[in-house]
Amino acid sequence: MKPYEIVTEPIDPQRYADYVLRPEAGAVTLFTGHVREWTRGIRTLFLAYEAYVPMAEKMLARIGGEIEEKWPGTKTAIAHRIGELQIGEIAVVIAVSSPHRRDAYEANEYAIERIKESVPVWKKEIWEDGTEWIGDQRKKPETEPAPE
Repeated sequence: MKPYEIVTEPIDPQRYADYVLRPEAGAVTLFTGHVREWTRGIRTLFLAYEAYVPMAEKMLARIGGEIEEKWPGTKTAIAHRIGELQIGEIAVVIAVSSPHRRDAYEANEYAIERIKESVPVWKKEIWEDGTEWIGDQRKKPETEPAPE
């Protein structure tokens, strides 16, 4: 297991919690983002995620580094799933351990916000009456971004 990864198989959150658990950690927060059935009154049938994997994994690792800098003593693991996901399946997991709970909570929330604003993962919602690419990036680009 890599601590920062894009995956195509179902996510086992316990793997990521176990990865960050260590003797000096008094707290582990675990966030899982799931595919929900209803969004703003519209029924979702399933979601399809795509990513520019090399850059997405690099950005997840960068977020982990930012967390370790802002909250010393933390350890982070993040995975985002791509492909077709059904209602209830896990799309993203973030595990953060720290000596104290407040840092673990704050770092975990920071991670999901940074993922949404900077990681090249695109979500297509498939509804009963149509489809749309959703997210801060608004639309999936026609071509892949150039690697850094």
